[in-house]
Amino acid sequence: MRIISGTHKGRRITAPKNLPVRPTKDMAKEALFNILSNRYYFEELKVLDLFAGTGNMSFEFASRGCKEITSVDDHAGCISFIADKAKEWEFLIATRRMDVFKFLDKAHEKYDLIFADPPYDISDEEFDLIHKLVFEKDMLLQDGILIIEHAKRTDLSHLDFFTTVRKYGNSRFTFFEAKK
Repeated sequence: MRIISGTHKGRRITAPKNLPVRPTKDMAKEALFNILSNRYYFEELKVLDLFAGTGNMSFEFASRGCKEITSVDDHAGCISFIADKAKEWEFLIATRRMDVFKFLDKAHEKYDLIFADPPYDISDEEFDLIHKLVFEKDMLLQDGILIIEHAKRTDLSHLDFFTTVRKYGNSRFTFFEAKK
């Protein structure tokens, strides 16, 4: 894994081997950020990274200038790794060790972009629950988007506010947007 662009472009992210993660591949991440860079000024974004794992996506947002990033994961090792690297690299990333579904249920903040990369083996009901909680809790700011990464076998196009799905190898990014 590496940071694709920004102040820390090219920096390798070498996570401990004992973390239960499946990081987004560099090719897929680069394609996603090309889409986002045509739409947003990263310096203005408030980002929520759910199932943050290694912090791969959070670090990419931070390197591109995002000042408000919250990374949520329930694994202590993942959160510790993200917090340590954020401090070392002087990134402004708030970390929360918490079950993502409990975090979403209790959340009161709004974000420009919410990125969720749950384990590919979660149930369809859990994928739907991520979407349901984000939209029921009105967690997106005006023109905000929810992006859920998932395996190609999962189809989320039936959910409200669906806009598009992008395919990169075995990964899919499904986009949702509530126009306000």
